[in-house]
Amino acid sequence: MPLERPEQFENAGVFYAATETEARFCRNTDAVVVGGGNSAGQAAMYLSRVAHLVHILVRGDKLSDTMSSYLVQRLEAQPKIEIHFGTEVTALHGGDHLERITVRSGDAVRILSTRALFVMIGASPNTGWLSELVELDSRGFVKTGKAVGAHRPLKRVASAAGEGSVVVSGIYEFLGDP
Repeated sequence: MPLERPEQFENAGVFYAATETEARFCRNTDAVVVGGGNSAGQAAMYLSRVAHLVHILVRGDKLSDTMSSYLVQRLEAQPKIEIHFGTEVTALHGGDHLERITVRSGDAVRILSTRALFVMIGASPNTGWLSELVELDSRGFVKTGKAVGAHRPLKRVASAAGEGSVVVSGIYEFLGDP
């Protein structure tokens, strides 16, 4: 079910990244992370350092199919994180800023008070403007071939750059410092 008015709360309680900039909105309050993949799990772990409680809302009934096992273990061990399976956001509420959300789990509906909702449900690349300049795959991601740090479909430039720097360090170690 698509939400009404999400754009009204973008950067006013609805966020698509979990950095220090966004985390300030959930300091000592409850935060909500929507998603069941590694990005959602990493966001929840990060936010648990500042939030009173982090709710992770997962549409499915388990995380093991979509998240690394080590991350699932860390989430389950963190007392400031609650995982809600079979749950989705159905409405956003607030004035100038998000104040609460309605969630549904089966037939049960409840309101969660939160000033910070982190949507981590996958990436849609904004690469249409590149289509005439570079080759894109069927999902719209830039094809990199065998570029260093891009050996699998990474969705984050920082991850590819980080992996590339590790490879370069390995090359220097193998060849010896010049």
